[in-house]
Amino acid sequence: MVDLRPVAYVIGRILIVLAILMLAPGVIDWRAGLDNGAAFAASAAITGVIGGALTLSTGNALGKSLDTRQAYLLTASIWTLVPLFGALPFYIGAPGLSLLHAYFEAVSGITTTGATVIYGLDDLPIGMNLWRGMLNWLGGLGIAFIAMIFLPLMRIGGMQFFRTEGFDTFGKALPRATDIARQLLVVYFGLTVTCIAVYSAIGMTALDAVVNGLATIATGGFSPSDESFNKYIGAGEYFGALFMILGSLPYIRYVQLVNGSARPLWQDSQARAYLLWLGFAVVVIWVWRVLTTGAPLEPTFRETLFNLTSIMSSSGFFSGTFPTWGGLMLVVAFVIGVIGACSGSSAAGLSVFRVQLVAAVLKREIRRIGSPSSVDPIRYDGRSVEEDVLNALILFVSSYILILGIMSVALTLFGVDTVSALFAVWTTLGNVGYGFGPLVERTGTFVDFPPGAIAIMTLCMILGRLGLLAVLVLVLPSFWRR
Repeated sequence: MVDLRPVAYVIGRILIVLAILMLAPGVIDWRAGLDNGAAFAASAAITGVIGGALTLSTGNALGKSLDTRQAYLLTASIWTLVPLFGALPFYIGAPGLSLLHAYFEAVSGITTTGATVIYGLDDLPIGMNLWRGMLNWLGGLGIAFIAMIFLPLMRIGGMQFFRTEGFDTFGKALPRATDIARQLLVVYFGLTVTCIAVYSAIGMTALDAVVNGLATIATGGFSPSDESFNKYIGAGEYFGALFMILGSLPYIRYVQLVNGSARPLWQDSQARAYLLWLGFAVVVIWVWRVLTTGAPLEPTFRETLFNLTSIMSSSGFFSGTFPTWGGLMLVVAFVIGVIGACSGSSAAGLSVFRVQLVAAVLKREIRRIGSPSSVDPIRYDGRSVEEDVLNALILFVSSYILILGIMSVALTLFGVDTVSALFAVWTTLGNVGYGFGPLVERTGTFVDFPPGAIAIMTLCMILGRLGLLAVLVLVLPSFWRR
């Protein structure tokens, strides 16, 4: 059987940290004279007691390393159990929010999806909006850790390509996972503080600057306003796009940059491809809008840059009248949302890395039609890609497309129209955060979706981070046997 103690110990420590962090928005609400502080106090008490019990009862697991099966369990627990406790302030403190909707909100925050079932964000207590931003920020940090440390070990979606001896992750960055984690935290915190400072300098209120800053670097998209970035048209859009891009590049490259090595960032093929593909999409939609509507150049470029960056980085912020741009925009948005940004960041989607390798496999198979006996290895960033990596990659992409189709059909069984269903699965599975379709138009949120659809979308957000294959592995009897 799998030894659950190391997993329970780590989850217990995470819950203790979560409980402590819950006190911050509670104190803010209490000082503001709001009753909602009690909701955070109660949530912190419940979370802290359970986290402490898990930690104390499994303390003998301290220092034990995780094997592959335990890595699977820990990752699955982070995406499923931790949001359950993160949902407590919403369930206790947000009026009229069911446990399912509260869990959806917390999962959306921790997976950095940014989709919401809360309408009237401007009227929420300060602490509640701050908690939403904190969930985004914590989720983004956790995703970066998992992407660099656990996914290569778990061999999910070809990520084992980034695993070599001695935790030589994403090239020669640092020799040990603890060093990676520590310096990643410094980089992540530094980017966040810089983003918040810039947002404050361009005129955002303290609450907006902090919450938007936390969510931007995490590519999370939780805003303290129903208007998102429409409150800060102009400089807010340019700086928002800049920091969303910074948050969706491989974090390990920043660690290398801090350690005096800038070359890996400039030579990273997926980072270059990401910026190139995003730039191409922005130019196409910008020119198309100007030519077809006569829209002014600079405002149209700014709005296009911000919204397409938000989609491809899987952030979920919006500005302007984005949903009314027409059919070409929807097609481009759908494609770049599926592609996503860079592996090793908090962004989601298939990732540029995987799309690049899929394209390389397709080109190789086309060449083999004319020369079946040729030996044609695939290389990425100067390294040969092994066949097991390519097989895992193809399985991941295939399962992603399969989930997209099956879950879209499942939503229609609950009475959701086809357009709303397709884009609801697209945005939750890809952790994009945007919503399109008749059910979203009234509020710009997912509050009008039936409970069954909300449950499916919650599962999609988790699958978008964990992957179908990882879930299937967990339910196999052989997984639990030695």
